[in-house]
Amino acid sequence: LLGRDDIMVIAGGVIPAQDYEFLYNAGVVGVFGPGTCIPEAAVKILQILIECLKSE
Repeated sequence: LLGRDDIMVIAGGVIPAQDYEFLYNAGVVGVFGPGTCIPEAAVKILQILIECLKSE
């Protein structure tokens, strides 16, 4: 995002489903809407972070 590969951006809240693709294309690595199970979201974020760290 903004040329910064060292910053992982996560989006959450009331975000229309049609905006998800735009966000992902802009560099957002995870989008979590209302009702997201917090432990599941945390696991997914950790998995993404681990993958990012492996590629360094």
